[in-house]
Amino acid sequence: MSSRLVLILWLVAIALGGAVFAVKSNQRDQARSLIRRNSGQTLFEKFPAADVASIAITGAEGTAQLRKKDGKWVVSDREDYPANLGTVHDLLRTVEELKVIDGIEAGPAYASRFGMDETSSDPAERGLTVAFADANGKELAKLSVGKALGAESANPMMGGGASGRFVRDHADDSGIYKTSEIFASLSAEPKRWLAEDFLLVQKPVAISVTQPGKDELAWKLTRENEEAAFSLADAKPEEKPEATSLAPYNSLLSYARFEDIVPTAETEKRSETGRKQTATITTVEGFTYELTLTPAKPAEKKADAETPPEATYFLTVKVDASLPKERKKEANEKPEDAQQKDAAFASRLKELQDKLAKEKALEGRTFEVSRSTVDALLKDRAAFFQKEAPPSRPAMSPMMFPGGR
Repeated sequence: MSSRLVLILWLVAIALGGAVFAVKSNQRDQARSLIRRNSGQTLFEKFPAADVASIAITGAEGTAQLRKKDGKWVVSDREDYPANLGTVHDLLRTVEELKVIDGIEAGPAYASRFGMDETSSDPAERGLTVAFADANGKELAKLSVGKALGAESANPMMGGGASGRFVRDHADDSGIYKTSEIFASLSAEPKRWLAEDFLLVQKPVAISVTQPGKDELAWKLTRENEEAAFSLADAKPEEKPEATSLAPYNSLLSYARFEDIVPTAETEKRSETGRKQTATITTVEGFTYELTLTPAKPAEKKADAETPPEATYFLTVKVDASLPKERKKEANEKPEDAQQKDAAFASRLKELQDKLAKEKALEGRTFEVSRSTVDALLKDRAAFFQKEAPPSRPAMSPMMFPGGR
């Protein structure tokens, strides 16, 4: 075969290859043209985050309703309790900046294949639908979040180990999209959107608790100052409180958290009012907390749960404070020292006034807390007393056994 013929054959092969490549590229371009959003583009061409005044997140087990009230975000399903602003703003920013990494030509009828079946009662198949509206109730955008990308995800709804989620813009019928965002904090449970600020009891010096279902005092602890150890009031000479049982009260409720807000309509229905107790706490800096603790009726164990849910209590609070208006001057204070101390006093007084206002806002609400959060207040008086250790048995020697030597 001549070199001329070989060259001609090579040229023909190259031409055929180019033609095939061109045809396939054209087919891909035509397929892409059917999908409105391409890789690297945001899912929404323009998301009006600044105009959003209400958000509804719907899942298999219900809907969480958020709205702006007097310029502040609140959780409608929890009697307009303040929402966690960080979580709300993160959602708005995420949706505004949500980028497509790939698109699949599939209309709304195929959404269920990607975990966005709005008729399903299975959270993994239902996914979450988020609707955004303005102050007049006009819908601005609607987004569905489906299964996690990748079969390796241990939990398809939380995206564990996954690289992203399938999403759908309800105003875009051209396709289902992939995104690298896993939406880990997105939830249809109202309690997941509540602001986390709660009581912060600092430097307690007196704590008293009533008996369950009675007004009579169960016990009272006191101490002279924040550095001293607590002692049990009215303890008899033979009663010796155990030091380790008193130590936790030094930092009582300093890291308290609540699980949920209980709407007024549910409080009576879910509480065991016959076992109600009242706890009163006073602090070095003049704060007085009156807490009402009521056991919640046991929640039903879910079929797929390995253990029953933890016992919870309903808590209400009243807060007051007697704050000094002036600093008590020390004898022979130097002017420069007095100035610094006055400035420190004024700064701390402002912090305490802000703290009081913040905690007064908790009044009138019923908080559901875990038993472990308030367990120290639920002890009976006998729990403080030192228990005598059982007499130790003498070590047994071989001679004590038959045939021992």
